[in-house]
Amino acid sequence: MYPGIHPVNILMKYFTGKGDKGKTTIAEKKISKDNFVFEVLGELDELNSLIGLAKNYLPKKFYLDLTKIQNNLFIIQANVAYFLYKKFEPPKLKKEEILNLEEEIKKIETKVPSHKFIIYGSNKDSAWLDYLRAVTRRVERRIVKFLSHGFTRIPKQINTDDILAYLNRLSSYFYALARFICYNKKIKEKEPWY
Repeated sequence: MYPGIHPVNILMKYFTGKGDKGKTTIAEKKISKDNFVFEVLGELDELNSLIGLAKNYLPKKFYLDLTKIQNNLFIIQANVAYFLYKKFEPPKLKKEEILNLEEEIKKIETKVPSHKFIIYGSNKDSAWLDYLRAVTRRVERRIVKFLSHGFTRIPKQINTDDILAYLNRLSSYFYALARFICYNKKIKEKEPWY
């Protein structure tokens, strides 16, 4: 079972010992692991895990904000899992989460001059955030593809606009935060030369 399949905490075995033969059982129904829902859940899980790793390398002041972002990703995972298992009410991603990211980005924009393209890796902290931004963009693309392929009817319980807006702002937040870190450390980031 993938994280986000069920929104309540349940005890799960690490493995069943039955051998899954490339299928996952959800509500007594076997579903192939190549189902696009699992692809999207896996991408979200990877991003969440990467944030967990980054929390241990970034300054401690970012720990709580990144943990909150991880929780929001679990909410998004539960909404994606709803396409497979509709026997629970998926948790809602609050609009205030999108607004909070927008406010943080605006605060940074008032302090840090705007950038053209930059060459990443001027500093380890900004490099982590640029990596998180790139993975977030990939997750956003994957969800857009998921929603446009084979799912003509989106369940009314799922607000795809908020999910997509959150991921979009999240990648912008990581980008802005990376620039802010370099700005505060007085690191001049290089632009590509062509």
